[in-house]
Amino acid sequence: QVQLVESGGGLVQTGGSLRLSCAVPVSIFSFNPMAWYRQAPGKQRDLVARISGLGSTNYADFVKGRFTISRDNAKKTVYLQMNSLKPEDTAVYYCFLLRNGVQYWGQGTQVTVSS
Repeated sequence: QVQLVESGGGLVQTGGSLRLSCAVPVSIFSFNPMAWYRQAPGKQRDLVARISGLGSTNYADFVKGRFTISRDNAKKTVYLQMNSLKPEDTAVYYCFLLRNGVQYWGQGTQVTVSS
């Protein structure tokens, strides 16, 4: 199945920043809403941020004011800028697209925030 491709994860200290990228294959790219989710070990996968095709955004309360989701439709890429990172932000971050009733996920990118 076609997958989204995330990149940009890594190890960062508390208070640091990372920018995640999600490349969308041409075959499935659309102006549908896209989202970032995250999953910490032993926990459920949670919605982090969502962006519409025209750029309207929504954020989970736990990242408001710190994370910013954006998209570049020309580059077929969605971004997640993460600032003021905390140890509790440690998780695997996944990109998500729902198109014509089909869910598309990436393989995930690990973000680790050290205290």
